[in-house]
Formats: sequence, C-alpha cells, structure tokens
Amino acid sequence: MIDGPFLKWKKEYDDSNGLVQLDDFAMNFYLAFRGGNGGKKPRAILYDNFYIVAFPKDQELCCLFMRPQGIEKNIQQLHKVASRIMSEMEEREEKDIEVSCNEDEIEEVRRLIVNLLNDTEMSTPELRKYFKLSNAQIWKVVTDLENARQIRRTEKKEGRAVFWTTIVRK
Repeated sequence: MIDGPFLKWKKEYDDSNGLVQLDDFAMNFYLAFRGGNGGKKPRAILYDNFYIVAFPKDQELCCLFMRPQGIEKNIQQLHKVASRIMSEMEEREEKDIEVSCNEDEIEEVRRLIVNLLNDTEMSTPELRKYFKLSNAQIWKVVTDLENARQIRRTEKKEGRAVFWTTIVRK
C-alpha cells in the first residue's frame, strides 16, 4: 500500500528475491498510476520480470506485484503482429509517396522551394504547408536539395524544427 510518496505497508505472499526496492520506488509507482491526465491513467504496467496492477482508494494506492508467468508467449505473438503492422505501414507510406508525386511534380516542388527560400528562412513544417506532401516527402525533397548544395540548414528552433535557406552563389 502506497500513501503518496511513501510505502505505507507491504505483505509478501511469495519470496520476491529483491525484485523491486519498494522503499526507493514508491513515489515512481504512485506517480505512474495517479499522476497525469485525469482519464488516462494505467491500470497495470508490465516490466520484464514482473507486472503491477494498481487499485486507487482516496489518496492511497494498493499495488499488486505479480510475476508474468506465461505472458512472454503472448508478448512474442504481439511482437509479430506489431512487426507486421509496421511493415505494412512502411510499404503503404512508400507506395503513397510513389503514387502521389511523379518526377515532374517533384522537380517543380524543388524549383519552388529554392525560390521560396531565396533571401529568407523557413522551417520544414512551414514548407510543407505550401505543398501537398507528407512529412517524409518534404524531408526527401529538402535533403535532396541540401545534397545538391542548393539549400542549407540554418538552425533548429522551436524544439525540433529545422530551418532552411538558399545557398548564396558568388
């Protein structure tokens, strides 16, 4: 039983062999199950050697630490499903890129981007707004232009946004 950041009491039904130092991680477990968005709190968290199922009561949290017996087979099956989904999504994205843009359209987009960036800086998301391209497509175009030494990266702003400008020719 966890009360806020403190372990209130514990009872072991089986030898845990020091699986988790509850005194050290009581706050982490409490925040994992009680913090965050009001409607987006987990009921259970699966770790490699154990899983936790939590039941809140007022400000307290009753955590049951359980061994994941037989769950590895299910996780392996889920991994296969997830891998298949990821492969299908990659294939679909590649197919979308091929279908949505032919080489003439891409060449026109390249020319327009170079003109747009003349004497100015724009981020990749800003450039994407001008064209009906996916994130992967716009990145392919700007990296191709960068490799062709027509544009260059100026800096990163706003967290991860990369800004671009044309290379001045002398």
